[in-house]
Amino acid sequence: MMMLPLVASAHDIEVQNADGVTIYYKYINVGKELEVTFRGDKFDSDPDEYKGDIVIPDEVTYLNISRKVTSVGTRAFRQCKNLTSVTIGNSVTSIGADAFTGCFNLTSITIPSSVTSIGSHAFDGCSGLTSVTIPNSVTSIGSGAFEYCYGLTSITIPNSVTSIGEYAFYNCSGLTSVTIGSGVTSIGYAAFDGADIPTVISLIENPFKIAEKTSNYRTFSQNTFNNATLYVPKGTIDKYKATEGWKDFLFIKEGTGGGDTPTTQKCEKPTISYENGKLTFTSVTDGAVCQYSITDTDIKAGSGNEVQLTATYNISVYAAKSGYENSETATATLCWIGQQPKTEGITNGIANIPAQAVLIQSEGGSIKVQGIDEGTQVNVYSINGTLAGSAVSQNGQATIGTSLQPGSVAIVKIGKKSVKVVVK
Repeated sequence: MMMLPLVASAHDIEVQNADGVTIYYKYINVGKELEVTFRGDKFDSDPDEYKGDIVIPDEVTYLNISRKVTSVGTRAFRQCKNLTSVTIGNSVTSIGADAFTGCFNLTSITIPSSVTSIGSHAFDGCSGLTSVTIPNSVTSIGSGAFEYCYGLTSITIPNSVTSIGEYAFYNCSGLTSVTIGSGVTSIGYAAFDGADIPTVISLIENPFKIAEKTSNYRTFSQNTFNNATLYVPKGTIDKYKATEGWKDFLFIKEGTGGGDTPTTQKCEKPTISYENGKLTFTSVTDGAVCQYSITDTDIKAGSGNEVQLTATYNISVYAAKSGYENSETATATLCWIGQQPKTEGITNGIANIPAQAVLIQSEGGSIKVQGIDEGTQVNVYSINGTLAGSAVSQNGQATIGTSLQPGSVAIVKIGKKSVKVVVK
């Protein structure tokens, strides 16, 4: 008798999301729910399996049956080096171990307030991440969850978190501040080691033992112990000075690092405008320089005789000035629509193309669309296709108020053009 190896398929079904991107799922909870996974009969995701911007929906309908997507599974996006941003649906409650390990070009991740746990090494090696918002729903951060995320500059552990795993933020060398929520009752060894952090804020009223500087694995680096300022709740400084690990901070102050020290003035948030082929960023803070990041959905490689270009540019910009705190980040989406085209492009006669530029911005749940013709109908839909609001343009712009939550994805439809934006 010939014995053949048994190979289990990683996914059960594959379904395109609203953007036409195929996502692979497997059944969980006795087939009642879905978990995002990878394709095929293999142990791991393929490096080219997922790329660009991915939106994980709240719900998927397959063969006329709808199921909630409640989990991002183990290794689902592991080593997907061309993945740039991920928006996770509001029904997901857990992010599995190694889910995004090695996605070093991942620059944006939206974690919804439905998530309660972040698995071990979930974002290990995601060096392109510059900021991560951990929602108040999360109760545990697994070991090595954000290990080697060099790009992170600050991290706030919400009060809902009770445990921070060992090596959770190990070697996050870009960190300049860490805030630890009041609900934390355990911090694993080396959780913040490998980074020299100038400011540590602890909101814990009753400090517990952490790994000290003389042990093989210390919670914080030697330089952090020696040079950082540890801010603690008022009336607790003596407790911290008597607790192993915490007492090794040479500089401990009561407070939160705000009113106790001179306040640093903050740059004003920039505005974004577009005219005649030029983007303009303006901050009213005198001398501030705008720092911008633009990603293009039409970066392509392939073969064939024709390429359809329908570029959508996602813009992020903040203002910075020496001695000032960086401003809040302003975002916008720039795209082109085909109705009643106007001339765009280089204006010196070398090249002109027919196009109509449209700038889309979101603030406080409202969507503002600029650059459209008078009387143009604009509809905004949720990612599930439900109409969230509509308006007709006046004076070249339309503002649509919606009840969509910050971090959710909206589909803005202008004529026949549909554009995905993240609600701010």
